[in-house]
Amino acid sequence: MSMRPLSFRAADSAGRDPRGGSLDPTIVEDSGPSTAVAEPKSPFGSNWVLGSNAAMRRIAKSIERAAEVECTVLVVGETGTGKELWARLLHRSGPRKNKAFIPVNCAALTPTLAESQLFGHEKGAFTGAAGRSLGIFRAAEGGVVFLDEIGEMPPELQPKLLRVLQQREVTPVGASDPVPIDVQIVAATNRDLENEVEKGNFREDLYYRLNMIELRVPPLRERTEDIPSFIEFFSQRFADRYHLDPWEFTPEMLAEFCGYEWPGNIRQLEHVLEQSYVLQTTPKVPVKTSAAARQSDSGRLPCLDLAKLRERAIREALEVTRGHKANAAKLLGVHANTMTRLLKELEGSTGGDTEV
Repeated sequence: MSMRPLSFRAADSAGRDPRGGSLDPTIVEDSGPSTAVAEPKSPFGSNWVLGSNAAMRRIAKSIERAAEVECTVLVVGETGTGKELWARLLHRSGPRKNKAFIPVNCAALTPTLAESQLFGHEKGAFTGAAGRSLGIFRAAEGGVVFLDEIGEMPPELQPKLLRVLQQREVTPVGASDPVPIDVQIVAATNRDLENEVEKGNFREDLYYRLNMIELRVPPLRERTEDIPSFIEFFSQRFADRYHLDPWEFTPEMLAEFCGYEWPGNIRQLEHVLEQSYVLQTTPKVPVKTSAAARQSDSGRLPCLDLAKLRERAIREALEVTRGHKANAAKLLGVHANTMTRLLKELEGSTGGDTEV
């Protein structure tokens, strides 16, 4: 295999950098020269990108430029592709690296509390406001705010976020005057925001404000040439963590792993490999159910009605998890709040007779 960190233990410790680094499979902090990037010197100094896929190289260069000019960035990609990792690389690569990196899960925001959480509040602004709160944007002053799952942001909050982007100021709950802020905003979504704009679920002006630089992260199935590098990286990491020898992958095993579609992307691959070390069993690709296998063999969806496909996915996820909503949400790659909303919509469309 052609790419590996010079020191996996060093990569693990660097990943827990309190300034915002993360223990991630895509971007590794290295203390010396690396062959992971084609250029003799990485534009990120000690950061390099694991893999040789051309699309990932382009994203890395765009990240460098975005960190330099400190503009708003929108990262788009499927669940498990490592969108937050790119946001953290941007943070580590620019002039804001010594300031805060604060991630926000927009799917977990509720309209009644989100304004206070994001923009802060004054003492006595509402019942229970015993003290003054800065809020996320002011707490991140000089740093980076990462808005994950931006497509799930409640409609009531979207115009307020738009004002933050336009005016670079926030108005705390209970305050009469706005407060200037200096933060760089990186947003991420696994949704097609253009489609959400057309359906009226997302503000068009907010979309264009967020989309100063758009980074589309390819799914793992479109960068199979990098799978052996990920396997080696994760194998060494988990071998160190669980005090075992690294697995030796045969060419046949590598071919099987590279041929699998990995619907959960890098996160799923990482889980499969870690599970093998925990259980001390030979790593194997996930086994498809017979129904899923038949669908894959036919190459056709059971229908083309998006509403029916969503309903079927929700029902199957609940069936697999035996009705456990939180686990079903994880299986679908959505937040628990989003799962609750989807179930309510499903109950409404079926007249309230849906069993969940």
